[in-house]
Amino acid sequence: MLEPLPAIEPRLAAPDRFARHLPASAALQWLSAGWADLRDRPAQSLTYGLAVFALSACVILGLMRAGLPWLIFPALSGFLVIGPLLAIGLYEKSRRRHSDAPATLAQMLLVRPASGGQLVFAGLLSCLLVVLWLRAADLLYALFFGMLPFPGFDQILAQLLTTPRGWALILTGSAVGGLFAAFAMAISLFSIPMLLERRVDALTALGTSFAITTQNLRAVLPWGLIVTLGFALSAATGLLGLIVIFPLLGHGTWHAWIALRPSDRGGT
Repeated sequence: MLEPLPAIEPRLAAPDRFARHLPASAALQWLSAGWADLRDRPAQSLTYGLAVFALSACVILGLMRAGLPWLIFPALSGFLVIGPLLAIGLYEKSRRRHSDAPATLAQMLLVRPASGGQLVFAGLLSCLLVVLWLRAADLLYALFFGMLPFPGFDQILAQLLTTPRGWALILTGSAVGGLFAAFAMAISLFSIPMLLERRVDALTALGTSFAITTQNLRAVLPWGLIVTLGFALSAATGLLGLIVIFPLLGHGTWHAWIALRPSDRGGT
């Protein structure tokens, strides 16, 4: 008589080392911690924010001088992609704030990350995503409005808001831009803080950032909403709001990394 087959026990799921199971309210705690960092030696953070504002204004002026004003809105949305890279000096201030040697403005502007040149590689990848998004936006405009010269902001706003093809461009552009922004933010949000703090390669940092983001959506999505609203408010103030909002979000992002970063065990 044949012996019965042994029962096969299902394999137990291994705990995910990237999941922290934080509540959505954690995003407000990061914002509060960022505000505390901003208030400590505020001149440093505000000067940093002023430099980011000046850089953004130069980019917009350059697009207008180049005859590419329709790329201003995509460029502003692309700011979400390279924002974590530009905020590295703010991360350095937050990292050093509780140490015996707080960061000076020079150290914030001339950061020496633990990963060395890998930060440059990660920055190039982020910039490549911005270029791809700008190219996609250019193609979308040509698809809906043809190869006609840009009519000016007063006329293009009327065409966007009062014509079917204008609304089609808004909806399509928002969908495509949202995909670009979501993916880019997922891979860059925590990769730059990781490259600043740890000696890892750029691809590992990008992959770790994506894993942290996808495994902690309950906390990261509210933070992403706060960041988006912050940049929207900055745009509504003619980018002047960046002087305060950008440092606030930069410091807050460092505290998000501290709360969600994986342990050194396992290679990261």
